[in-house]
Amino acid sequence: MNIIQNRPFGQRYAFVVVAVIFLSLLIAAGMRSAPSVLMLPLENAFGWRRDAISLAAAIGIFLYGLAGPFAAALMDRVGLRRTVMASIALMSASTALSLFMTEPWHLIATWGIFSGIGSGAVASVLGATIVNRWFKTNRGLMMGLMSASSATGMLVFLPALAALAQYGGWRPVVITVSIATAALLPLVYFLVPERPSSIGLTRYGAEGDNEQDAPAAQGNFLLSTLDTLRRAARTRVFWYLFATFFICGFTTNGLVGTHLIAFCGDMGIPEVRAAGLLALMGVFDLIGTTLSGWLTDRFDPRKLLGVYYGIRGLSLIYLPYSGFSGLSLTIFAILYGLDWIATVPPTLRLANESFGDRSGPLVFGWIVAGHQVGAATAAFFGGALREMQGDYVLAFQIAGMTAIGAAALSLLIDPAETRGREVAQPA
Repeated sequence: MNIIQNRPFGQRYAFVVVAVIFLSLLIAAGMRSAPSVLMLPLENAFGWRRDAISLAAAIGIFLYGLAGPFAAALMDRVGLRRTVMASIALMSASTALSLFMTEPWHLIATWGIFSGIGSGAVASVLGATIVNRWFKTNRGLMMGLMSASSATGMLVFLPALAALAQYGGWRPVVITVSIATAALLPLVYFLVPERPSSIGLTRYGAEGDNEQDAPAAQGNFLLSTLDTLRRAARTRVFWYLFATFFICGFTTNGLVGTHLIAFCGDMGIPEVRAAGLLALMGVFDLIGTTLSGWLTDRFDPRKLLGVYYGIRGLSLIYLPYSGFSGLSLTIFAILYGLDWIATVPPTLRLANESFGDRSGPLVFGWIVAGHQVGAATAAFFGGALREMQGDYVLAFQIAGMTAIGAAALSLLIDPAETRGREVAQPA
């Protein structure tokens, strides 16, 4: 018997589910950020070019996003818990297999293809699905907390992984990530039910028993997922959200998450200290993204996105000319950290307002795919441009200008164009 059947907290059991999913998202984010720590050790151990290592990171990031909408549809059909557990097992196994790699294509297969597919289900779409299933109120705040888990993943993992890489090479990093990922399996199995009705509850904030969960969807989940994309793609709202989130990924985990440590290394800053900068960003993003969720429940999400992208663009343009002193890097880490994933809660709210509670998370999955396409582009683009130019200056300048463009584009989004439209196929 699962201990969740005892449901000792009533409606507040939703927060137990959030805690487990927060931890799962945290560890998945730590796994996805590990290639930034592995870049220099793999270069030293095998003599692999930085653009080859960046390619593996880019493929992992791309599949991390592409798998999201299919995972969201699969959760509706075979079950959330089964989907998440299978994904976690794939993440752990693929990471462990990389211990035996000797060629760049081994890195691409393990850290790129298999871990990318596995981690795609343990990403923003999982957070969106959990929030929509378990909460009637406080959705923005909860999504902000879920989104902040990626920053917390950097906070918890990167300094420790960087220290392991500096003193023990790349293998201890791989072992640590694989074990941490596998440890999630019993937590998800015992503590995460499919939905509130599975244990006789309603969503948090729902009044009475009249709030019923939608029945599980039927049919071919691949065709349904693609059909949802086709229907959503007919709207301007979708493409505005897709474009801004493409730039979001391009300017965060794609460029900064993958290349900041290497950029600092080029400037003579030790790897552990550079990882500490990302950890500092993680501290402030935990604050900033949670605050963003609170703000999203109260203010126009389009204006919030405009502010977030504007601050991000100015921060990226500033970095190459900061002198890389301790003070200037601290200022950058604080400003950039507050803004890192603050865009997620207002973007999800706009998706839900535009496409409805049932279709919103699946459409959001495709928007997140745009985020990861942007991140994958920047991960490879940054490494390739570094090889051609000899530094990262131009890459960061380009990223900063695209973020300012996203700030302007955010103000054009109009949820009223499709408000409440359910674009998924009927169950």
